[in-house]
Amino acid sequence: MFNLNVDIDINSGFCFGVVYAIEMAEDILKEDGQLYCLGDIVHNDEEVKRLEEQGLEIINHERLKDIRDSKILIRAHGEPPSTYQLALENNIELIDASCPVVLKLQNRIKNSYDKEETIYIYGKHGHAEVVGLLGQTSNNAVVFQDLEELDLEELPREITLYSQTTKSTDKFYEINEVLRENGISVKTNDTICRQVSNRDKELRNFATNFDVIVFVSGTKSSNGKVLYKVCKEQNERTYFVSSIQDVKAEWFGMNESVGICGATSTPMWLMEDIKCHLEKL
Repeated sequence: MFNLNVDIDINSGFCFGVVYAIEMAEDILKEDGQLYCLGDIVHNDEEVKRLEEQGLEIINHERLKDIRDSKILIRAHGEPPSTYQLALENNIELIDASCPVVLKLQNRIKNSYDKEETIYIYGKHGHAEVVGLLGQTSNNAVVFQDLEELDLEELPREITLYSQTTKSTDKFYEINEVLRENGISVKTNDTICRQVSNRDKELRNFATNFDVIVFVSGTKSSNGKVLYKVCKEQNERTYFVSSIQDVKAEWFGMNESVGICGATSTPMWLMEDIKCHLEKL
């Protein structure tokens, strides 16, 4: 017995957008016993598995083309206009669980596009949210993950800048500053979700308070990879796990303190299960 003192970070776990999507899915599954979801409802295999056992079926956009007369859930990341158009054509009832923060951002980008502004989006290439944002511009906006992707000398002298909602606030404003220093007039739209962006600051404090940090996240979660790195920078004894099976006893010593935290896509029940497991070591 290691006699570990284990605490869970109260700020970790699902953001409100993910909570909203999962609650909607659970309500329909209780009523109908089956529901399609376009893409993983959350980037966490354990949570997806739990919902699949209740009747959730994950589909991709290719499969969507062949489905008719059914209910399909749109997850928190949102979707481009083409998905809504296809749903109309195929008599699909869309259960729209798009995060309100994402929907607001989509609307603002659409307004900018209608005004024929030159739109740049700071975000991850191919990310589901970014695909939805690009769709508001008929895929005419420029997406970049890092300033190195852009030729600052060739950039238009006036641009409208947006960001994926889960990006770092500090990095977003650093980008703004560099663009302005290079003579580019930037119409800045800060649409970053503070519930997500503040997690890194909270975790920096949390990670320093324990001997060992167990970071719980799905391997597909971009947010998880970023926040794990934040914890690792503060506490070298930080370990990434996706399930109880990943936990190794050799990480711990007698009477040590252990902090459990996770991404915005990490379910609290999973962190609680890992806590119970550690307390039995």
